[in-house]
Amino acid sequence: MDASKELFGQLKAAQPFFVLAGPNVIESEDHVLKMAKHLKDITTRLGLPLVFKSSFDKANRTSSKSFRGPGLEEGLKILERVKVAYDVPIVTDIHESSQCDAVGRVADIIQIPAFLCRQTDLLVAAANTGRIINIKKGQFCAPSVMVNSAEKVRLAGNNNVMVCERGTMFGYNDLIVDPRNLEWLREANCPVVADITHSLQQPAGKKLEGGGVASGGLRELIPCIARTCVAVGVDGIFMEVHDDPLNAPVDGPTQWPLRHLEELLEELISIAGATRGKVPFKIDLTPFGC
Repeated sequence: MDASKELFGQLKAAQPFFVLAGPNVIESEDHVLKMAKHLKDITTRLGLPLVFKSSFDKANRTSSKSFRGPGLEEGLKILERVKVAYDVPIVTDIHESSQCDAVGRVADIIQIPAFLCRQTDLLVAAANTGRIINIKKGQFCAPSVMVNSAEKVRLAGNNNVMVCERGTMFGYNDLIVDPRNLEWLREANCPVVADITHSLQQPAGKKLEGGGVASGGLRELIPCIARTCVAVGVDGIFMEVHDDPLNAPVDGPTQWPLRHLEELLEELISIAGATRGKVPFKIDLTPFGC
């Protein structure tokens, strides 16, 4: 699709970085429209390209009782209204090959969840939509795996692909962000995105009253990880943002408060202006004479 190729070119050329942001899951039409307006206003003031993110279905929740969203049909209708109302591109995630055609008619970027980053049939079906494909690196994967995942999309005839770092498992209930991965992901020869908020998730790390577990998180470290990733020189940042994170039905502990988004983005822009992280450092190993 020409529109996808054009958007992909704009994101690749974005300075200092582009932003994928929004609430984790669609809670209601009113809520996502309100969030999209605020996010569009903030990023426009700061001169940052925005792609609005929200999920129509959270299929990989810790508990089968967890809130999942409105589902494919209703969720895509809501996302299309956001797209039209605010003239903003949309990114949302898929979980099954059968969802690709419908999602591709609305979303500008189709996101492959980290758990599914090696699923060949899913990657090929997503690629065949012609949309931009953002592949999240599995928590269990080395960054080198993403070279192959990106190549699966290209071999299906779609060169509009990005790869996304979202942390690596560190024990049972924790993730770490290894800045080296952000450099090694460049070997996939495509834009590198840093998922700032999911990188601080603690899977099944929160015990619930009455038994059971849910995902926890370290929201207070989001600025730390964001600063690091921007200093390294990522092309884009992914952030889940909420106006009332303590009452968010999904991943509340790792959603960034809307009231602090502009403040944080301003700082990240300043950091990006000071770093040369997008350009490889030329190391001269010839003898140095004093």
